[in-house]
Amino acid sequence: MNIFTGIDYFKCRCIEAFLQVFLFCRSLQFYGNNRIVHHMSKLGQYILFLGALFKNRESFRTYVKLFFDECILIGINSIILVSIVSVFMGAVSTLQTAYNLINPLIPDNVIGLVVRDLTILELAPTITAIIYAGKVGSSIAGNLGTMRITEQVDALEVMGINSISYLVLPKIAASVFIYPFLVILAGVLAIGGGYLAAKFGGVVSPSDYLFGLKMNFNEFSITFALIKSVVFGFLVASISAFMGYNTKGGALEVGQSSTRAVTISCIAILLSDFLLAQLLLVQ
Repeated sequence: MNIFTGIDYFKCRCIEAFLQVFLFCRSLQFYGNNRIVHHMSKLGQYILFLGALFKNRESFRTYVKLFFDECILIGINSIILVSIVSVFMGAVSTLQTAYNLINPLIPDNVIGLVVRDLTILELAPTITAIIYAGKVGSSIAGNLGTMRITEQVDALEVMGINSISYLVLPKIAASVFIYPFLVILAGVLAIGGGYLAAKFGGVVSPSDYLFGLKMNFNEFSITFALIKSVVFGFLVASISAFMGYNTKGGALEVGQSSTRAVTISCIAILLSDFLLAQLLLVQ
């Protein structure tokens, strides 16, 4: 009798454990479905947000003034940071490329070729975009988030002004316009930093480095980098503006919106980088 009682108790425990696992899996599935629905809802709101940019616009003269103000705020104030990062990025790329080329059959001028292609195709547009998202994206999200919680956005709406178009459109236009120039600056300075590393680091002669820069050059690399820069500039400004504009709460939520804007912008940059490379480079 005791044996049967022990077997029944074991069966009950097994059934209970199975039910707990089943309910846990169902809860995970429900949570996952909710997360998917949430992200799809955010994507739809983002698309509607972009569509609202061109409704009930202000005069062209108003946007011109706001556009140049944003160009100074976004582009000019980012030059020093982009310059410092680019010079050291090119110098480190040269040193590390020289360190890994240990085969004596590979000529030294390959170092210049590798640094040139790496800088133009990836370092200048993509790595700079992540830095750009951290500096400019967080600034845009924080600025709009502060305006939202202090009811400045609501004041614009009360006056009959499309706040999305008035506040966000100049930021996106300035970012799309000015970021390619930052990418060009980053590319030039990175290659210049590589030359300085070659000259003073002693890993390769400056003449071999310069010869490698001119060897087997593909002009489409420049076009590809500029296309990526336009896309990245748009993504950083629009995503950051969307996150900041839809901030709800207080000062804590403004900081959270800025952090979320940088995170999502970086993910969007990397994803679009892969898609553009697949579409434009892979034959």
